[in-house]
Formats: sequence, C-alpha cells, structure tokens
Amino acid sequence: MQIERLVQMVFYIVNHGHVTARELSECFNVSTRTIYRDLNTLSIAGIPVMSTKGAGGGISIMDGYTIDKSLLSQGEQQSIYQGLQILQATKYPNAEMALSKIGAIFRNALETKWLDIDLSYWGSDEKEKVKISDLQFAIVNKHVIAVCYVNSELKESERNIEPLRLVFKSHAWYIVGYCRCKKEIRIFRLSRIRRLQVMPEIFERELPQDYSLTPDSRVACDIPYLKLKFSPEIAHRLYDEFQEDQVHLCDDGNYYVTVPYELNHWTFHYLLSFGKYVEIIEPEIARTMLQERVADILKIYT
Repeated sequence: MQIERLVQMVFYIVNHGHVTARELSECFNVSTRTIYRDLNTLSIAGIPVMSTKGAGGGISIMDGYTIDKSLLSQGEQQSIYQGLQILQATKYPNAEMALSKIGAIFRNALETKWLDIDLSYWGSDEKEKVKISDLQFAIVNKHVIAVCYVNSELKESERNIEPLRLVFKSHAWYIVGYCRCKKEIRIFRLSRIRRLQVMPEIFERELPQDYSLTPDSRVACDIPYLKLKFSPEIAHRLYDEFQEDQVHLCDDGNYYVTVPYELNHWTFHYLLSFGKYVEIIEPEIARTMLQERVADILKIYT
C-alpha cells in the first residue's frame, strides 16, 4: 500500500541522511517515476523533503525535522513503550527517563499498564539485580574490561576481555567477548563475575557477522538425545522447562520427554533436581553415568 511505503520512505531517508531516487526505487521495488510521485505526496503532506543536485547531493529531509507520532499506529506506539519497559527492568541507563518522555508523547495511545517486568529471581534483594551501565559504556566505547571470573568448577581467574555484546539468553545475562587469556571469543555468564573494572585501554575488534550463540549442525550432531520418563507429580515443571511438543503424556500416566543434552556435569545436576520423579530410559550410558553420581551422593550419608 502507498501509505505504508510513504511512512517507510520517511524513516529510510531520516536514517540515511542523503539518498538517491534510484536507491529508493531499488529499496521499495518501484520505478523512479513512482518515487518522485511519492516525494511530491510527502511534500504536500507537510514533510520537508529536499532535493539537491551535484556531488554530495540527493534527496534528504530538512535538518531538525522530527517524525510526528501520528506516523506511528497505536499498536506501534504501544510496542515502543513496552520495549522501553523491558529496558527499564534491566536497569538500562536512562531507560526510566526515556520511558517517561515516550509515555507523555504517546499517552493517548497507551493502554492501561498490563506489563510488569522484573528479571531478578524470587527472594533476591536490590544488590543482586543486574546492573549493566558499565558494560554498556565498555561495549559502545570499546573499552577493555578486567574481571574476576568464577567458572563452573568454582575456580577464580583474572581475565582481560574485549566486550563485544551483552546477551540475555533463557534466564541469564552473558557477555560475548574476546578473552585475551584464551585468545578466542568466549561467553561469560554475568552472575559469575565477581569484580568488573572498565579499563582505559581501547580495542578495535568487532564481533564477526557470522557469529552465532547456537552451535553449528556439526556440533549438534554429536549431542545425544535423552529419553526421559517423568512421574505425574512433577508435571508442573515440565511445561515450564521443555517445549510443548517435547512433552508427551502416555497411557501409563507418565510423561515422556526426548531432548538433546550433552552428557556433562550440568545435565546430570539438572536431572538430579527432579529427584525420584525422573528416570533416564535411554541411552544406557546416560543411565550408568547418573547411577554413578547417585552412588557418590549415597556415600556421604552411609
């Protein structure tokens, strides 16, 4: 529809500064003649579109022009407001101020507040909530950070990291960065950082465009599938922690789940959290490994 193209065109020009009619025609898959008609429509609508010839010229919108809120639908305004609420929950710098301003601009479009976000766990105090202002500064301005990091075996190490991205995955924050100790890009869980200091040193590294937190298919092929049987007493956890299509209620009254899990400490500690209400059906090696861990626990109490 033309109205949607016109709105997108305004945002495109504002974001790119100067553009050409050919660039716009390729972007929106219409002829240059249609682009010029659209630009004329925008001018009639009061949007100060300017066209200059020569080197450095092109199509632009007058400096200082701001996009009126009427260009955004009520649903789009609501989405922007909700996005800022999520940032506010992460203690993102200045999010509360931005939320207040956006709320004032969009107040006629906003619904009654229905979303309340708190990323801290039950029982945590204010000190334990994630604070990311230092990391935001370090990532945006490319400052090296020095941290004391505790790994999964509870061993502390001092690391100098070039922070490249802050990621919220599942229920925790992670830093993706180049570890100068290991000389490779690593993922660090934020809750395992005991001390963090932003250093004055600047780095130039960028995160590779093809970088992914998800392991590639070759790695995934090496991960075995575990078939698990859960008693109905623990059913309330299953739909919270597994995908719906992974959980199957069978005629025997038990729930069966098949998931790809590496056979490591995390997997077995996680399964032990279900106590007597879970049984590994297959593979046999996983059953044996869990039995060994249970036997080690029994030794403590005998």
